[in-house]
Amino acid sequence: MATKKKTITKTYKVTYRKGAWFGRVRGSYIPVSGKGWLTYIPYVAYLIYSIVVAFQYTGNTYKAVLWIVPNFVAAGIIMTWLAKLKS
Repeated sequence: MATKKKTITKTYKVTYRKGAWFGRVRGSYIPVSGKGWLTYIPYVAYLIYSIVVAFQYTGNTYKAVLWIVPNFVAAGIIMTWLAKLKS
């Protein structure tokens, strides 16, 4: 006997005002305009750059993690503050 698979689709409502750079979704922010994307792309590039620099210039993995975590936390706080300001 064949059983049917249940598919669950969740839709999340993005809320933002007219002219906003970012929209709020589930406690976070996503870019909803060109200005938002022009802000978000350098942010992601910085995160990738910090990973590359951490592993390239430190001697071991533990030092790399000690370099990456504070950079990610600081960048995340700044990006969230900016997104909240411009949403």
